[in-house]
Amino acid sequence: MNKAALRAAYLQKRKELSGTDSQTYSQRIHDWLFKSFPVHNYAVIHTYLPIKKKIEVDTQLVIDTLKQDFKAGIVVPKSHDDGTMTNYWLKDDTILLENKFGVPEPVNCSPLTVNAQEIDMVLIPLLAFDKRGYRVGYGKGYYDRFLTRCRPDVVKIGVSFFDPVEAIDDVNDTDIKLDYCITPNGIWSF
Repeated sequence: MNKAALRAAYLQKRKELSGTDSQTYSQRIHDWLFKSFPVHNYAVIHTYLPIKKKIEVDTQLVIDTLKQDFKAGIVVPKSHDDGTMTNYWLKDDTILLENKFGVPEPVNCSPLTVNAQEIDMVLIPLLAFDKRGYRVGYGKGYYDRFLTRCRPDVVKIGVSFFDPVEAIDDVNDTDIKLDYCITPNGIWSF
């Protein structure tokens, strides 16, 4: 399938999930992450903040565990109209407001930007992924552009409620592969 068809199909699949299912699946993804990756070795972890109306994997569970049990700095993105993202430290006093796409973003932390080269692990939102590690997002390319600015050894982990498709037909040179994808059923390694 191509990206447009996968995007439409997986947006619909998400809409069909109950609130209980999405929370249960998010908890399973959280559990897989913390029992399968050496999170304690990472100094800086980047995570997206979920768009609730799009029923994304709830990364707030991950954020809460990182704050409670780990010393890693937590970084969250803010997107810009030019297709780029700026990264900010997520602190206890960080104020988050939804942007025009419904993405919660930091609004009070301009002096706390983070260089992408400092990031050790990135949790990446997606709609669908394939068995080769390519992903389909919302089609704006924010994460592909951002990941090119990260170190080559940054650990790129997608999170998905659903298992992979065989292949995304229209992958191109600007698409960045995941290293792993965590689903409620387990971890895919690429």
